[in-house]
Amino acid sequence: MQELVNPFGHDYWMKLAYREAEKALEEQEVPVGAVIVKDNVLIARGHNQVEGLQDPTAHAEMIAITAACGTLGEKRLEGCTLYVTLEPCPMCAGAMILAKLDTCVYAAADPKAGACDSLYHLCEDPRLNHRVKIVSGVQEEPCTRILQHFFKEKR
Repeated sequence: MQELVNPFGHDYWMKLAYREAEKALEEQEVPVGAVIVKDNVLIARGHNQVEGLQDPTAHAEMIAITAACGTLGEKRLEGCTLYVTLEPCPMCAGAMILAKLDTCVYAAADPKAGACDSLYHLCEDPRLNHRVKIVSGVQEEPCTRILQHFFKEKR
């Protein structure tokens, strides 16, 4: 008997998040993109818009979380997975916990601001009322490359 393969695995969704990062790059933003999925259906997307909106909270994850809540008509994102091209910062990790996301899959680690693995482990802190499962390193190379390209061009 042949095993069924899910065409909508982590790589598939992370490639969509990467497309969002490319949009950010086109807008001269730090190239980070995010998508949120529920039951193998894309329900939200976002990319960094900090410069364009002049809003320090306009991270890709925050925009995607807001859009997902709007799509579902509720503040809780139970059963949802966030795919993001860079490890979330403390603000975004906090928003994921408050939204009660099930899982966060990220590509590139962020040694300067990462709050899921690198600097902090907010999503798995037993003192908080919710835990978000973390999966790291999915499509890490292309997501790291686009960030490196952006910062090299800025210098």
